[in-house]
Amino acid sequence: MKRVSVDIGGTFTDCFLVWNDQYVEAKALTTKHNLAIGFNQALQKAYESLGISLDQVMSEVDSVRYATTLGTNALIERKGPRVGLLVTAGFESTVPLCRARGYGEGLSDLDQRDLPSASRPDPLVPIPLIAGVRERIDAKGTVLLGLDEADLRRQVRKLVDQGAQAFVVSLVNSVVNPEHELRAEEIINADYPSHMLGANPIILSHLVAGRKGEYVRTSSAIMDAFLHQAMYHGLSSLAFNLRDNHYTRPMIVVHNSGGMAQLNSTDALQTIHSGPVAGIHASEHLASEADLGNVICTDMGGTSFDIGLVVKGGVKFYDFNPVIERWLVTVPMVHLVTLGAGGGSIARYDRMHDTVQVGPKSAGSDPGPACYDRGGLLPTVTDADLLLGYIDAENYAGGSLQLNPKRTRMAFQEDICEALDIDPIDAARLVKQKVDNNMANGIFQELRTRGYEPSEFTMLAYGGNGPLHACGIANVLGINKILVPPFSSVFSAVGAGNMHQMHIHERSIYLSVYDSITRSMFDDFETLNTQIEELEARGRDDLKRQDMPVEAVRHRLEFDMRYGNQLVQTAVVSDTNRFSSRSDILRLISKFADDYSARFGEGSAAPEAGIRIITLRVASYVELSTVHFKNVKPVADADTIAPPKPDAVKPCHFVGVEGPLATSFYRSENLAPNTLVKAPAVVLSSSTTYLVEPGWRLVTGEQGAAWFLRD
Repeated sequence: MKRVSVDIGGTFTDCFLVWNDQYVEAKALTTKHNLAIGFNQALQKAYESLGISLDQVMSEVDSVRYATTLGTNALIERKGPRVGLLVTAGFESTVPLCRARGYGEGLSDLDQRDLPSASRPDPLVPIPLIAGVRERIDAKGTVLLGLDEADLRRQVRKLVDQGAQAFVVSLVNSVVNPEHELRAEEIINADYPSHMLGANPIILSHLVAGRKGEYVRTSSAIMDAFLHQAMYHGLSSLAFNLRDNHYTRPMIVVHNSGGMAQLNSTDALQTIHSGPVAGIHASEHLASEADLGNVICTDMGGTSFDIGLVVKGGVKFYDFNPVIERWLVTVPMVHLVTLGAGGGSIARYDRMHDTVQVGPKSAGSDPGPACYDRGGLLPTVTDADLLLGYIDAENYAGGSLQLNPKRTRMAFQEDICEALDIDPIDAARLVKQKVDNNMANGIFQELRTRGYEPSEFTMLAYGGNGPLHACGIANVLGINKILVPPFSSVFSAVGAGNMHQMHIHERSIYLSVYDSITRSMFDDFETLNTQIEELEARGRDDLKRQDMPVEAVRHRLEFDMRYGNQLVQTAVVSDTNRFSSRSDILRLISKFADDYSARFGEGSAAPEAGIRIITLRVASYVELSTVHFKNVKPVADADTIAPPKPDAVKPCHFVGVEGPLATSFYRSENLAPNTLVKAPAVVLSSSTTYLVEPGWRLVTGEQGAAWFLRD
């Protein structure tokens, strides 16, 4: 297997090159003005370490895969076209009203408790760019009022006069009958061809989201249109860069659903958070191979800290109505929680509480932390780690970046020390303690919300800063073992290289599986099987269009089910893809009851209220070859070996410890697998730093893996 996978983050671009049985990791600073530059620099480091040429890589790899935060950044910076929205007449206020949730969506729990002080986000579609069209289709798909084409043309002309650069068509009940949306697209294309307005995208809501719910479907389509331009130009530049380097195969883009597809089969909305999702996929793969049981996925990069859960060696959680930035959307996305806590997170004085706060604002890669000496003037988490002695200023990022400790000390002195009347070392301790507590609190809340205890999980610490802060986070949570996975600093890129081609299609349906009033069970198997076949055909066509062999396509059938009229829905994976008898229905009901009881407690199932299916979902995929991790199981202390003489012994400062401690520094390449490193110690590699805090010990493994174990 020969493959290139890339995770383009807010600060670093991570590259993972698979060349037969050789695996190479490399990093470069993200170049936001042209993502291809950072990609080329990271890839160059990788192939030069193998002694091969760029032409050889591009001609022999089976795929080049991208996970990117480009869409996330575009949302944060509000960089997008003016979007015009066409809705059914009478529904013009659906989006501005935001289901009365606009003030609270996307805010922290603390901010949601003070909604009178909250402000709504600036709309992606202002009210003057919303137009109503005369038409109406009922909930069963019956046309009650035909599309008034003359009215449609008037409304489109109005939006064009207002400066619309992209169009969203979101008509009521279009998921059950898209006839009017499709006709609207034909009319817009006919009246305003590309040679008149340029390549203005027309987004049809039923193609973006197949679930009912007018607001979430419309907001999903709006976000897709808003991101279309940034994603098109950003990803196209990457595709053109590959062509310039003589790569002839299609570029592959990672999706936030846990799959991937070619660029021409990717919606902009599917790329949001695709990098962190790739890391969760890699964690799932590792947990399954190594039988790790329950794992907490923690990815601390330069800009953010991402949290995900994988339960019992292979079960991921999905969000089907996630909040992206400040908007509720409907798209199947692997569940994750993102905190503004990375190496570049800016530390500042909190005047109200007379202490320090960290994040969510980040210095990014340009200008970066103050120690980068690239114009950054504000103290960050990386600056705090440098002051505390954990980072080697002369050999940061494998020696590719020289750090300036004087600049760091000056930034702390000006922004924090003077206000708190403390020295820079004490200020750096406060910053590390604060950011570790923030990350630990995020993990704890995620676990307890789902009914888990931290002690039931193994913590996976990856990302460029993960192994540096892992012990501090675990100290707060009371976790006793931490696994730094193989290739931890580029673990999300590894996950991108391990993904399968996959498309998810879903449809809102309303089936009463069991009617508690008549005590009857669902028996219209032909209609249900026909709907399943239609979604399977859509997924199969998507994969066939990407040159995947039809005979290799597999389908996973899922239902969103609920008891009676409960608001809460549970996703249930069906054991069969076709239904032919009541025994098939009974097995589905039993599986739903088991999943529901596991989630909400034994005895909570309520079949007496009736059992209903709300959504039908089919994941179509083709399994591809994957990277195999070597044994990562920890060995007993008796089977470990002693480390060599430290490369250096330097003073380091730790939270809760007065004064500096003499700390041993090792190079990772000098430590054989199963080496036991006692605290306090720092292990340096070309891409990350392992910090062994007092009370812990480190046992090294293969492929850069390591275990932190509490004494």
